[in-house]
Amino acid sequence: MPVRRTLTVRMHIDGAREVLRAFSLLPKEASDELRDASLRLADTLALRAADDFRVAGGAQGPLLAPTVKAVRDRIPAVQAGGTTRVGSRRAPAWGVLFGAVFGMTRRSGWYASPRYGTSVGRQYRPHQGSDAYTFFPVVERNAPDIAAAWERMADAIVRDFAAVDAS
Repeated sequence: MPVRRTLTVRMHIDGAREVLRAFSLLPKEASDELRDASLRLADTLALRAADDFRVAGGAQGPLLAPTVKAVRDRIPAVQAGGTTRVGSRRAPAWGVLFGAVFGMTRRSGWYASPRYGTSVGRQYRPHQGSDAYTFFPVVERNAPDIAAAWERMADAIVRDFAAVDAS
């Protein structure tokens, strides 16, 4: 299985499958408009997620904040991580990402060396299972507003293209 280099979160929107099915009956330009509208919503979410990384992301948060970006898709999506090198050791962002988001119970990378075995310092915050420290909580907090805005935009696009077809 390939190593994940990014963490991508697509918004869950109730009824999105039906809406996307309706878009498949419209011209390709309608889907393009939906992708553009979704990207604008995802940009807003990406800014909030990057700010949360800076504030609540622990020591690695400020390093990871610049890696957060919106993804152009029909449903709003945000991505963090990637192959960008971060920190003084120039580690790839994806190598730091999961420890910063979920915490870790062991040491990794250069800090896993035996010479640091007696160190009391922590590389990441403690692992809490599936509870994330940052990124996911931001998406969950903003999900209702983003979903409502996406539904309004999708309805408007369908109405616009239906009006063009009717004339």
